[in-house]
Amino acid sequence: MTASGHGATGDETDPGALDDRGRVDEAPTAIETPASADAARRVTDDSVARVLAETLAYAREREYTGWDYFDGMSSRIRRALPFETKWTNIAIQEGIKRAPVNVRRLMLVEQRQNFKGTALFVMANRAAADHLGDEGYRREADRLAEWLIENRTRGYAGFCGGHQHATQGLHDRLPARHPGIVSTGYAVRALLAASDDEEYVDVAAAALPFVFDDLNYREVGDSARIDYHASDEPGETVVINANAIGARLLLDLHERRPRPRLRERAERILDYVAGQQAEIGGWTYTDPPSASHLSMDNHHNGFILESFLRYREVTGSSRYDDTLERGLEFYRETLFEASGAPNWDETSAYPKDIHAAAEGIVLFSAAGDTAFASRIIDWTLSELYAGDGRFHYQKRRFYTKRFTLMRWCQAWMAFALGQYLRARERERGTAKR
Repeated sequence: MTASGHGATGDETDPGALDDRGRVDEAPTAIETPASADAARRVTDDSVARVLAETLAYAREREYTGWDYFDGMSSRIRRALPFETKWTNIAIQEGIKRAPVNVRRLMLVEQRQNFKGTALFVMANRAAADHLGDEGYRREADRLAEWLIENRTRGYAGFCGGHQHATQGLHDRLPARHPGIVSTGYAVRALLAASDDEEYVDVAAAALPFVFDDLNYREVGDSARIDYHASDEPGETVVINANAIGARLLLDLHERRPRPRLRERAERILDYVAGQQAEIGGWTYTDPPSASHLSMDNHHNGFILESFLRYREVTGSSRYDDTLERGLEFYRETLFEASGAPNWDETSAYPKDIHAAAEGIVLFSAAGDTAFASRIIDWTLSELYAGDGRFHYQKRRFYTKRFTLMRWCQAWMAFALGQYLRARERERGTAKR
């Protein structure tokens, strides 16, 4: 099937195990979710596994190709215009992104396979293989890992990747595949998780020159920072969560092949990130805060806390425990409701975004709080799950954006459910000892 034949809301697919050729085999019973968020609900590991299988089946049937959060620049209508200006690009890009309904088909937006989304699907398939005992998922993870290697961005100092569509910012127009630390960091995680094959580790380790050279790693006093995207000169604005993800990349590689230099540089970056923590416990999107319209939004704060948790896991050090304690309290008490519903940021309850819900599941699973992670799953299945392997994009105050974005919705929720199941397995292992 070609990309043009993949609908973001698509036909319903039956979830199930994979046969030897990666096809859906037998479909288990779909999870039942109540109509009301106030009704008594209960999440079980089996029900989460069923939804994970459904979600992966939906993506696999479409070759992991679909629309994305920030893909308006790939509109064929925009590209057919006899002129191109920054403000025209922004109007089309933002209009598509912010519309209350999905206008991508109308605007002839191309559907593509996303680099970061593919990395998330690698890890989700691995989790499914481990939990369900089905080697078909493991083969699928390996196939997607090969796609990451084949579709990496060329021409930079090391292994890297970026979104498959161009993006227009207020200052720069970034071409398709322009690499950044976020997409690259998740691709490195995926390659390290996909296999014990040392060739995958070699490719992942090849990201180090990209981080140090293309992202302009620089030390300022006792701390250090990097840029979000590859650039010739260091940027004046620092994206804080991107630095945390960069530090995690160094820690992930240090864990696999210990090198004191990587731990030291990760600590320098995390020292900088820790120093940017606000009094209330959260982090703004940028330093300086005035450089972005985003404040202490939900999922970016989750990325930061994940990186500090990863540091403690890899090193056994309590270096950032105070930072973590304050950050986790802020994250749970301010960025989530008691029901498990995600808030947008420290001042706004809406929109309640699927990515924020997914990151909450990931973060609380990593922190060992699967009880609260299951509460977020419960809320998400009630409010944003279509019931056929599809997750809706966003719940606004008076309506819900009932359409699906392959990376933003499907990849993130598949990854999150897989991480939750892994955390539950760790709990059971601890209980047996």
